[in-house]
Amino acid sequence: MFHLIRFIIWLAGVLVVSYFVLSYFGYEVNQHYFDQSKAKCQELIAQCQKNVIHKGVDDVKNCEYQCVNPSLIIQKKAK
Repeated sequence: MFHLIRFIIWLAGVLVVSYFVLSYFGYEVNQHYFDQSKAKCQELIAQCQKNVIHKGVDDVKNCEYQCVNPSLIIQKKAK
């Protein structure tokens, strides 16, 4: 139990230090990215669901399941 608590404390410390290091080098974490991309992802999944229902399982290969773009989560700060 002690090891788990110690790991959580270390993880929180690394995240805090990483946040300040990113700020120092001119980057910021886009905290609203997941809120903004949620509607887009839901729309893509709904469209794929309709295609599967109408065209069958063969059309699943054409669906785009990867909605999150990791390069947009950490961005350069706007001046």
